[in-house]
Amino acid sequence: MLQVNVTLPSGNEKSLQVPLSSNVGDLRSLSQKSFGQSCLKLVTAEGHILSNPTESLEAAGVQEGDRLTGIVQEVQIAATERAFALWCCGGDRIVTWGLPDWGGDSSAMAWHKIRSVQQVQATSSAFAALLADGSVVTWGDPDEGGDSSLVQSQLKSVQQIQATDRAFAAILADGSVTTWGGEAFGGDSSEVRDQLRNVRHIQSASHAFAAILADGSLVTWGFETCGGDSSSVQSQLRNVRQVQATYGAFAAILADGSVVSWGLPEYGGDSSAVQDQLIAVQQIQGTERAFAAVLANGSVVAWGNPHYGGDSSGVKDQLRDVRQIQATKSAFAAILADGSLVAWGDARCGGDSSVVCCDQLRNVQKVQASVGAFAAILAAGSVVTWGDPRYGGDDFEVRDQLCSVRQIQATNSAFAAILSDGSVAAWGNRFCGGDTSAVQGQLRKVQQIQATERAFAALLEDGSVVAWGNPDFGGDNSAIVEQLRYV
Repeated sequence: MLQVNVTLPSGNEKSLQVPLSSNVGDLRSLSQKSFGQSCLKLVTAEGHILSNPTESLEAAGVQEGDRLTGIVQEVQIAATERAFALWCCGGDRIVTWGLPDWGGDSSAMAWHKIRSVQQVQATSSAFAALLADGSVVTWGDPDEGGDSSLVQSQLKSVQQIQATDRAFAAILADGSVTTWGGEAFGGDSSEVRDQLRNVRHIQSASHAFAAILADGSLVTWGFETCGGDSSSVQSQLRNVRQVQATYGAFAAILADGSVVSWGLPEYGGDSSAVQDQLIAVQQIQGTERAFAAVLANGSVVAWGNPHYGGDSSGVKDQLRDVRQIQATKSAFAAILADGSLVAWGDARCGGDSSVVCCDQLRNVQKVQASVGAFAAILAAGSVVTWGDPRYGGDDFEVRDQLCSVRQIQATNSAFAAILSDGSVAAWGNRFCGGDTSAVQGQLRKVQQIQATERAFAALLEDGSVVAWGNPDFGGDNSAIVEQLRYV
């Protein structure tokens, strides 16, 4: 047996014994279990990171009596529409669950190739993991980005990955871009390949990509009518600072604070009616079919489909000193500097907050949205909801529990709130995560919550995960509980 001492930065130390034939992965797994921590990175006294889990301890230079430092890394959860993926930055494992064809089954991956995961991105039904060496590993629906074999030789020195509904785009170290997945959704960038040089950032809509280049110009591709073709406004796209998207259009903020939009007019692709008002724009938010821009003076200009928030004339005088805007599928909610809130758009989906007593919407700190409802966290930690009850607009059943709320997450039709004591309260569609009764006893010391379309996954302090909601959307992780405990 080999004795090794592992110490956390907190000073907590464990003396561990492992067989001489053990590898780095065996020692790390034992360390994680001994400390009750998931995702530990082991570092030698000389500063060498033990990163290869299959390497023998002898080959790694670990000897009898060595002292190692265990560094706790943050565990993260990514999601497609119907599956979850659990990983930690720098870790060598990714654990998945949910529908297999939507990324819930990663068993076909060559796990011996996974080294130091840096990022996990998702389309609606596939995942792509960026590793520290700049390579990429994919799984899930092959037609929607889960199969990158045709471009694998190009996926080297990748810096960043972005995704539409059905395709991925990777920025390489030389500023070029490699794409794969659904061709009509941006998976085929061959027509603009020569233009994709010195790419700084990529923004995605559901059907198209928009790449900002180092010189401030912009290149688009994907479904042409949904923003993939920007030729009609290309001459205006200079000194682009930021890009935002609805379901079928893009809006770019330029360095001078003006805005250029393109794509389907009924989705916000035509801003000509308000163009003279779009001055000194600071930020843009989008519903499914409309945009709302916050100006430097705190006022708001909206355009696009009126039924989706594209007409804010009814509340124009109230939209002063706007700090932040949140959106459901078809309504906007703006938090003002004094903590009050103004909503507009589809009344059924949260566009009418008058159903809530105005005295309740005071000192609003954050707003979260499902497809058809809003939930506002107030300064005191209480919560106010409005919108379609079927989408979480009515929190009556858990209202007494919603005290000292720290964070709220949403599926398409339910909300889940983390309370200050680490417990969770959920409401909305019970089949989409609004009912935690089956797992309530397990929801203790919750650190974060992630969501698919119809299920939640809560990460606990000890690194374990509790899931609930529709099983076909990742709401049941019982089959892999042990795998999830120590990533």
